[in-house]
Amino acid sequence: MPPHHVAWWRPLFLIALMPIGVLGNLEGDALNAFRQSLIDSNNVLESWDPTLVNPCTWYHVTCNVQNSVVRVDLGKAGLSGTLVPQLGLLSNLQYLELYSNDLSGVIPVELGNLTALASLDLYQNNLNGTIPDSLGQLSNLRFLRLNDNSFTGNIPVSLSTITGLQELYLSRNNFTGQAPDFYNLSKLENL
Repeated sequence: MPPHHVAWWRPLFLIALMPIGVLGNLEGDALNAFRQSLIDSNNVLESWDPTLVNPCTWYHVTCNVQNSVVRVDLGKAGLSGTLVPQLGLLSNLQYLELYSNDLSGVIPVELGNLTALASLDLYQNNLNGTIPDSLGQLSNLRFLRLNDNSFTGNIPVSLSTITGLQELYLSRNNFTGQAPDFYNLSKLENL
């Protein structure tokens, strides 16, 4: 077989290997998009190097044994800026801790894709708009803290369907309308 016929399979071989590293790159790209939307005056995200294979060596990021992001801990980090839809790509994320910053804008509906999420802490920011209905899809959520922001509109009824919810903090916002009935949430300890 002539040499030019041998080389055709090499690109296919490389493509077959790609899924091994794609997850880390996808998650790194998602977190890098978030970083690009932020003003980080204290340089807490200095270690977030987008050229690395995955973000598991970055400060404030925790990964599982499969090198998938399970935690982002940026509470009280002095960050301002906005949340980005790409955060919804962190499919194994369990804890998103962004409390006590100066984040503004809306909660992207894509955060409803984070079905492994156990804790979403966005309290004490300057977030506004309505709480997306998609957060009701977070069936593993135990802690939802959205207090001390500037949310408006109705509290989504979908939040009352998250049966594992233990803590739900919504106070000090600008909600209108009637609150959903949360009494059927048997595990709810703090409302």
